[in-house]
Amino acid sequence: MTIISRTDDLEILLAVIDSGGFSAAARQLDLQVARVSRAVTRLENELDCTLLNRTTRRIELTEEGRLFIEAARAGLDRLAEAEDLLRTLKGTPSGRLRVDAATPFLLHQLVPLTGGFRASYPEVQLELMTSESIIDLIERRTDVAIRIGELSDSNLHARVLGRSPLHIVASPDYLKSAGIPATPAELQSHDLIGFAETPSLNRWPLAEPLEIQPSLCASSGETIRQLCLAGQGIALLSRFMIAEDLAQGRLITILEHEMVSPNRRERVQAVYYRNTALSSRISAYLDYIEPRLTL
Repeated sequence: MTIISRTDDLEILLAVIDSGGFSAAARQLDLQVARVSRAVTRLENELDCTLLNRTTRRIELTEEGRLFIEAARAGLDRLAEAEDLLRTLKGTPSGRLRVDAATPFLLHQLVPLTGGFRASYPEVQLELMTSESIIDLIERRTDVAIRIGELSDSNLHARVLGRSPLHIVASPDYLKSAGIPATPAELQSHDLIGFAETPSLNRWPLAEPLEIQPSLCASSGETIRQLCLAGQGIALLSRFMIAEDLAQGRLITILEHEMVSPNRRERVQAVYYRNTALSSRISAYLDYIEPRLTL
C-alpha cells in the first residue's frame, strides 16, 4: 500500500498553482489527474477550508488559499534547508536538484556534462528544466538557474561561470547567395533573424549599436541557430551554442571587427535566492560544471 504524506499533497498543490491547472500539474509530476485532484481535496477536507475556486477554464486561489500557500512554501523551504544541513553533516550531497536554463545552454552545455555529474554524485536527483524567459525560482521550485547577461533582480545571489562571446553568423549557402556584408549598414539589406519575445536581444552590440528589424523571428536561441544552419539569414548567437558549427564550417562569422567585447550580454551566471542557503548539492553541481563548460 502506498503511503501518501502531507508533504506529498502540499507538493502537488503547489504544482497545480504554479502550472495553472490540474492537468498541467499531472503532466509535470507524471501523475494521473485523478490523483492530483484527490490530493487537493484531501488537503481541503483536512483543513476544512476551500483553497481553490475551480471553473471549467481556470483555477484561482481563495484568500485563505493564498495565505496557506505562502506559509506552506516557507515551511517546505525550511524543511528542505534542514534536510540539506543534515546531508552536509554527512558529507554527501543528495536530494533533488532542479536546474533551469534556456534551451540552447541546456542542450549544448549542461546535457553533455550530466552523465559525469550523475556518476560523481549518484545521490543527487537532477531535474533539468528549460525556460526561454526569466522565471521566478520560488514559484517554479527551482534551486538554481543559469542566466546569460546582466541581472536585474537584487534578491538573487549570482556566481559568474564565465563569458561567452557573441558572433554574427550565417551559413555558407546563405552568404554565397546573398553576399557577405562588409559593413554594419549593409546588414539592413539582408535577412536578419531575431528574437520574437525578447526585443532587447535584437540590439546588437556593435561599435555603432544596431537595433535590427528582423525579417524572421523565433522565441528560442536554438530555433534561431537551426534557422541559420538552414540558410535562412544572419543572426547574433553566443559562442557556447555555435562553437562546433564554426569549427566544422557549418556557420561563418562576419563583421568580427565591429563587435564590442566584452559586453553585458556575454556573462554566464548561476543564480539562486538570497534567502536560500547554498546547499551542498548546488555547490557540488556548480563546482562540477564550471571548469567543464565550453563557453
